[in-house]
Amino acid sequence: MVTEKKDIVVLGAGVIGLTTALKIQETGRYNVTIIAEILPSDPKNIKYASQWAGAHHVSFTKRDHFQHPLDKETFEEMWRLSQNEASACFLQLPQTEFFTGEREQPSSLEHMPNFRHLTTDSEEVTGIPGAVHGEAFTTVTIDVPSYLNYLLSRFLGSGGRIVRGSVQHISQIAESGAHAFLPPAERFSSDGTPRPQKKPKAPAAIVVCVGLGARFLGGVEDADVYPIRGQTVLINAPWIRWGKTLSNLAAMEWTYVIPRRTGIVILGGTLEPNDWNATPRPETTRDIIERNLKFAPEIIPAHLRKDAEKPTLDDVLPLVVEEGCGFRPGRKGGLRLQAGSIQVPNTDRTIPVVYNYGHAGAGYISSFGSARVSLELLEKALQERS
Repeated sequence: MVTEKKDIVVLGAGVIGLTTALKIQETGRYNVTIIAEILPSDPKNIKYASQWAGAHHVSFTKRDHFQHPLDKETFEEMWRLSQNEASACFLQLPQTEFFTGEREQPSSLEHMPNFRHLTTDSEEVTGIPGAVHGEAFTTVTIDVPSYLNYLLSRFLGSGGRIVRGSVQHISQIAESGAHAFLPPAERFSSDGTPRPQKKPKAPAAIVVCVGLGARFLGGVEDADVYPIRGQTVLINAPWIRWGKTLSNLAAMEWTYVIPRRTGIVILGGTLEPNDWNATPRPETTRDIIERNLKFAPEIIPAHLRKDAEKPTLDDVLPLVVEEGCGFRPGRKGGLRLQAGSIQVPNTDRTIPVVYNYGHAGAGYISSFGSARVSLELLEKALQERS
């Protein structure tokens, strides 16, 4: 007996939406449709946080937090991908994390390859102004444009479907699925007459992965969701094949160097809660560059410096490719990863809704782990209704 595949709609095509949709589709038990206003191949847009990420895999979740195993699971999958079919999307490299305050022990990063503690009197730490200790290990950085399109291609290759649309309320999906958002070519013939189609029907479930959009999406309208503005500077510096971060969370200051496989290097950054300014601030760009020169002067080799002894802002400016600005999808209380339901309009029945959003700056870091949990929540909810 052949069991008919259930229709699932995933809202959002950021790293969380794509990974979650892929995880569900690759079970072979569902027909998954992603509905999203912005897709990975589109120009960068402030509404689409995943395009602006650095990104590297460095978990900053405490070991006893439920999200930590999700981060660890995701790293293991990304490490595997970086050695196999998606190797062009990743760069394996040595990473060093420095801290201006005490770090909770045991470290949440002890599972990383080649992990070692750096004590206050170690040469690495004493060379960093303000640092009191550090941690060194091996990780991966992610070439965000390539990786998002890799996820999309893999999803489509496994039979998934993607539809561009701006959903105003999840009840629109609960009643008719993706039908209202189908492109005209799928609904009408060339002469304008409607194509024969099955009657629109409710999907078996909806999965909400809309990031910051959860604050505004009808039927969700999560008031705990807020932006954490992050500004960066992208430079062309293919000689950099190491990553470094200086965390001064007491001052809400985060200075980092994240190189990508392509030779683009992301210099950051800022942590600015509830700041909706979508335009890079020139004074912040200057501050980011100057902080990084103080923290990691080796980003500019001696032969590229006007003054061989000390790199300056003028040495960096010719290398600048872009100033970046994105909104990390923060949430009071942290990540929302749970199941609920919505009533199908004009009926007395409900369908499951799975929520997976509010990752703040950890979307890439916990993507595969949270996608797995989303699948488990979905299947449990569907089973309860069978």
